[in-house]
Amino acid sequence: MNAFLAGVRSEFTKIGTTRMWWLLAIVLFLYIGLISGGLGTLFGLISTGKITRGTGNAGAAAAAFHNLAPLVYSFATSVGYVFPVLLGALATTGEYRHQTLTPTFLANPRRGQVLGAKVTSTFVVGAVYGVVALVAAVGVGALALAIVGVDTALGDSATWAQVGRSILAMALWALIGVGLGTLVPNQVATIVIVLAFTQFVEPLLRLATSFSEVTANIGKFLPGAASDALVGSSVFTISSPAAATAAALEWWQGGLVLAAYAALFVIAGYFVSWRRDIS
Repeated sequence: MNAFLAGVRSEFTKIGTTRMWWLLAIVLFLYIGLISGGLGTLFGLISTGKITRGTGNAGAAAAAFHNLAPLVYSFATSVGYVFPVLLGALATTGEYRHQTLTPTFLANPRRGQVLGAKVTSTFVVGAVYGVVALVAAVGVGALALAIVGVDTALGDSATWAQVGRSILAMALWALIGVGLGTLVPNQVATIVIVLAFTQFVEPLLRLATSFSEVTANIGKFLPGAASDALVGSSVFTISSPAAATAAALEWWQGGLVLAAYAALFVIAGYFVSWRRDIS
């Protein structure tokens, strides 16, 4: 146990002594704040009928953006989840790139314990990223909603339950990044995979599977869909057909699916590359 705790402290030191974590955190805050403020204002104006969407039907617009505050706050995860994935991936692939795993394994030859320490520390830092994203989404988003006259729902316990689930989702995404970085040690390749999948491949898959009940029942198990289910709200629900919305997982099911992805990637990475000799 002492060796494991020492390993966790060592992993926190590795993360804390680089600029990577706080640069990503700053970009995350600014990015989510901009999106939450901008789209929160736009959606708020639409929901109050001050802006109509082509048809001029203010009632239809208001219906499409009902319960707006949770949707705006969910930008923290539905848009910001790529940041903890990158954090976890870079924290792992950087070990291979800079050969820092060699002295780590010499100090503690139990490689499973070393990986466990990295998983633990990255989970915590991923949760911190969740807090950063939510400060931006809730702080800026609530201000934008209040300005246009939309209820911020900050007095609703469901809103704070969503905040807690969002932090958990971001922490799990960080573990997925660790697993992917362990599975694909090449840093450039891992970054390309993360960005391609999160920004292009999965959104297209979610759209493609949303048009029928059969495919929607498959698409709901995609990692992003599971994350949205865990959080309880997402911008994807605005444009998703009824079949996809009806097929969505319960929040706890989404959490289990996302955790399963994290476990799968970490375990696969351990057996594929973590146990190999470092050269």
